[in-house]
Amino acid sequence: MITVFTIVQVAVAVAAGLLCIVLGLANRRPSDLSVGSLALVEVLLIAQIVVAIVAPLAGNAPSGSVLEFWVYLVSAVLLPPAAVFWALVERSRWSTVILGVAALSVAIMVWRMQVIWTVQVV
Repeated sequence: MITVFTIVQVAVAVAAGLLCIVLGLANRRPSDLSVGSLALVEVLLIAQIVVAIVAPLAGNAPSGSVLEFWVYLVSAVLLPPAAVFWALVERSRWSTVILGVAALSVAIMVWRMQVIWTVQVV
């Protein structure tokens, strides 16, 4: 994984999460702003899939469990669309909060993927 890209992903996910939680607690329903912030998180996760495929071919292999890394990555990629689906089905202020919780969960998962990739020794 690329450390700078990981930091950008975590920062964007945390910003999106905090934005959605604040909007939800301000009694705002899901909107283009809240759903769009999670769409940006999803685009970065798809780019992470490409990086995770190319990095080992370029000599940057993970030091931890490859299976664990990919389970985290696939789970993180599925989380934003599931949260957006929920938000569009049940258009309430709590759906916006759920979008924020999903984005914060992605931030934690991306950081854990970085740890798996770089820190652990098999």
